[in-house]
Amino acid sequence: MSLPTSSPALPDPFSNGHGFRASVRGPAQASPDALWLIFSGDRLLLDGELQTPSRQPEGTEGEVYLGDQEGREVWAARLSGPASAPYTLHRLRTLHGQVPDALWVLGGYAYQIVEWDRTHRYCGFCATPTVADAAERVRRCPNCGLSVYPRLAPAVMVLLTRRHEGRPQVLLCRSPHFALGMYSANAGFVEPGETVEHAAHREMKEETNLEITNLRYFASQPWPFPHSLMLAFSAEYAGGEIIAQPGEIEDARWFDYDDLPTLPGRASIARRLIEAVVGEQPE
Repeated sequence: MSLPTSSPALPDPFSNGHGFRASVRGPAQASPDALWLIFSGDRLLLDGELQTPSRQPEGTEGEVYLGDQEGREVWAARLSGPASAPYTLHRLRTLHGQVPDALWVLGGYAYQIVEWDRTHRYCGFCATPTVADAAERVRRCPNCGLSVYPRLAPAVMVLLTRRHEGRPQVLLCRSPHFALGMYSANAGFVEPGETVEHAAHREMKEETNLEITNLRYFASQPWPFPHSLMLAFSAEYAGGEIIAQPGEIEDARWFDYDDLPTLPGRASIARRLIEAVVGEQPE
């Protein structure tokens, strides 16, 4: 697989732009024209034309006000039973490219809030039912005072480059969980007590046995599967022989820029990172 050596700058489709303003201070009841995002697990309820419900469907629970998008109220809730016609459930991850970016990004935000709300109905310390705060996005325990905010797990992604026998190359890795033949940039979660820079070096060393230098920040992407923030970097090879970490990396290898394998879809920042790095390097 080959990629163009240059590409036009594109607007970031993964931010909460698109006219959306998050807020917890909503009306007591939804307006008749509110936008409803209804979930069952990580699946979003849509009609046959991939449109959201025009009103709150029956059989929902856990209603949460999210904010407004260009003046229109945005609400989310969970299905308490099966979907009813004309609606069906669609996995959010697979909807990228089928629905507008604004809806896909908003759906990711809504899914994280709905899941956080569902999984923190009771205090994790004393099991007392928690109460939603009216001023900020937090659930508090009225018994012991524990406060639980929406969870966010930072992760780092590093695309490593080198020149080998005069040819520019990138290191791509294959997880056992990837689709057949697909490779991507190395990635892993930030551990407590470390910086993202340290995590980038540690993850590359742990998973591939390679050293890196000249770490450069590229961009970030909220990744609601289930609640991550991906921080993407590029870096240069600084030594070592590839040793893939058992159980984490099925294969890791260097690829010439004009002979890339199957890459992640455009919903992932990995694809944008790879295209940007390949495009900016000299022949």
